[in-house]
Amino acid sequence: MKNILIFYLLFFGLLIATIGCKNNKSSEVISQKETIKPIVISTWNHGLPANVVAWEILSNGGRALDAVEQGVRTAESNPNVQTVGLGGFPDREGKVTLDACIMDENNNCGSVAFLQNIKHPISVARKVMEETPHIMLVGEGALQFALEQGFHEEDLLTKASQKAYEDWLVNSDYKPVINIENHDTISMLALDENGNLSAACTTSGAAWKMHGRVGDSPIIGAGLFLDNEVGAAAATGLGEAVIRTAGSAMVVELMRHGKTPYEACKEVVERIYELHKKLGELENLQIGFIALNKYGEYGSYCLRPGFNYAIQTNTISNKLIDADFKIQ
Repeated sequence: MKNILIFYLLFFGLLIATIGCKNNKSSEVISQKETIKPIVISTWNHGLPANVVAWEILSNGGRALDAVEQGVRTAESNPNVQTVGLGGFPDREGKVTLDACIMDENNNCGSVAFLQNIKHPISVARKVMEETPHIMLVGEGALQFALEQGFHEEDLLTKASQKAYEDWLVNSDYKPVINIENHDTISMLALDENGNLSAACTTSGAAWKMHGRVGDSPIIGAGLFLDNEVGAAAATGLGEAVIRTAGSAMVVELMRHGKTPYEACKEVVERIYELHKKLGELENLQIGFIALNKYGEYGSYCLRPGFNYAIQTNTISNKLIDADFKIQ
């Protein structure tokens, strides 16, 4: 009996030691995973100049939050980017209305929607985050707040966008235009030297939309989301489709459960595809996601060809990459 007891003690002692060694080995592997930082990823062709500004901040040890704000401001102030900020296509009443949101590593976030006459809604969104107890301000309230914070009103409707609006009025036919001039919402994700994530998203929304329409871009969890322990994601394309699926939040949650950024983006695009296929609403639909995890791994996926994104790291010079897609 004594020998049997000794045998069991030795057996279970060895088993516990073996499990402990395996656990230690597993933890060691996880901790040894190399993190690529800093890194910045942004949507569309206008992501290239946005990355230049963001990289200047990140490469000098700056905060990801500052990088994404300053980065997307380049598109907001460029009148040739007709889906963001100054020169954005107006709604069906000829008014340029802007949406934006921003989020930092602590899940602090700020948002503005249906904002008029302010060129940099992303900076107003940051002020909402930092200077108020709220997350989102809209319409007249957002404008009033912006003016109180020192922003200046200006007419955002350029001659080019006015001409496009007048041409549209001839038939007044509203439908989304896929990959419109290779311009759409600009979304940016960044991971800084301290290992912290931030994200920003800004747009003038769908051209010729109903007055008052708000898409996914200013909605935390739809157009943009991050969890500093997991990763970040952002969307571009038809906002209604993203809102229906809480798109960016779903991408982050899939990464939490082990999906790579590419796999997570692909799965959510496929969900959107199946949903809209059932609804009979695939025509003119384009959706794309970008994602970045805590280790600096990145990925993207879209519904149709034409979506691209800009990426920059210490080893990758600022360049555009065409996203993989589901259907022609």
